[in-house]
Amino acid sequence: MEHQIGSLGLTLNAVVWWNSLYLDAAVKQLRADRFPATDEMCARLSPICCDHSNFLGRYAFTRAELDVGLRPFHDPAQES
Repeated sequence: MEHQIGSLGLTLNAVVWWNSLYLDAAVKQLRADRFPATDEMCARLSPICCDHSNFLGRYAFTRAELDVGLRPFHDPAQES
């Protein structure tokens, strides 16, 4: 049980780190698109409150291409 709890903590930390990378990239993209993403707005962002953050201990991972970089952002304008 102790190993499972430790594994969950490690996994959750990895998910939070991953979310932080994408939040940073999203803010940079918004600012590049001239959206006024102020420091006050960014101070309210949290890498832990995302729908895919799971506190129940079940995650599924697929192996990503490491040299590709971050995945592209979702573009709502391209939805049909």
